[in-house]
Amino acid sequence: MYDVVVIGAGPSGATAAEDLARSGKRVAMLDRDGRIKPCGGAVPPRLIEDFDIPDSQIVAKIDTARMISPTQRRVDIPIENGFVGMVDREHFDEFLRVRAKDAGAHRYTGTFLRIERNAGGTKVVFRDKISGNTQELETKLVIGADGARSKVAQQEVPGGDKIPYVIAYHEIIEAPGQVGEYDPKRCDVIYDGAISPDFYGWVFPHGKSASVGMGTGIDGIDLKEATAALRSASGLADCKTIRKEGAPIPLRPMDRWDNGSDVVLAGDAAGVVAPSSGEGIYYAMVGGRVAATAAAACLESGRVKDLQLARKLFMREHKGVFKVLGAMQNAYYRSDERRERFVSLCHDIDVQRLTFEAYMNKRLVKARPLAHLKIGLKNLAHLTRLVSETRV
Repeated sequence: MYDVVVIGAGPSGATAAEDLARSGKRVAMLDRDGRIKPCGGAVPPRLIEDFDIPDSQIVAKIDTARMISPTQRRVDIPIENGFVGMVDREHFDEFLRVRAKDAGAHRYTGTFLRIERNAGGTKVVFRDKISGNTQELETKLVIGADGARSKVAQQEVPGGDKIPYVIAYHEIIEAPGQVGEYDPKRCDVIYDGAISPDFYGWVFPHGKSASVGMGTGIDGIDLKEATAALRSASGLADCKTIRKEGAPIPLRPMDRWDNGSDVVLAGDAAGVVAPSSGEGIYYAMVGGRVAATAAAACLESGRVKDLQLARKLFMREHKGVFKVLGAMQNAYYRSDERRERFVSLCHDIDVQRLTFEAYMNKRLVKARPLAHLKIGLKNLAHLTRLVSETRV
């Protein structure tokens, strides 16, 4: 009998499993073998500090971000007093799983099928990867961390089958040194409807490799063709392709993360990917941590209501950031004209500084009210066309 079975062992599930194992709980984590999520791999300094990530997992440290508009306007934003860390999900996720196992979590490899309940309690049913046989894990609680379009969420939590999402696709390539438009110390974010009419494209260095990709929620867009165009524009068309990956990315947190009984969601399964930026690793790991906190509280108190703590703790700290980023996406991702104005707005030094202060620290910056006021007025001017999009 396990205290908790964690379904899905990406950054969210592995974090939850490790936290619970270190607190003395009997934990199992179940994950499919060989799955690598398409991901730019960006992690902020706060993640590295909060989750004790060793420098060996950081494959690059980026000091500049470049925003590229539909008319190819380029705005380089220096990252002052910090950096954007880069991880390769193939190795980073496995590092987290091994660390959870070393902490005491039992690791199973297979495909989740369903949750069953009877007089004896709750059982997680899965198909074992090695034997192909159906197996069961008896447990008191379940954490569903099985990604966007989560089977656990669909089966167990109201609204779990209705999470809006975009499809992300990227190619990991062998990256050269600085060549063409590619700079191994700079992240490029491409806001161009020709690449993605409703999201963006990216070129993110990973040291010896790079992630080139895009996302969209619109049917009929050829993701591979758009990615090929990105590679060509960056001078990376002839680089060797290491792997190709695609997967859904949720667009907003679910209104409810638990089933009121024995299941709580975490990470992409709960919809906690930042709007606008699509950033997910940090929020996934925080989601795993608060789900572990809620599960531990429920086990100690016997109150199933304590499972609600996961969403409450997450939203208490991050609701404001998600609200601002959601408003920005709704305002600026509608058309190329709006995207052009957004990149123009990024010329502003206060926008640059406050954006990356918030990114690195994962909270809204409140210490500079005049800067916020100025940004608000400029934002309003751009949205109402009171300024020309060609002005800096």
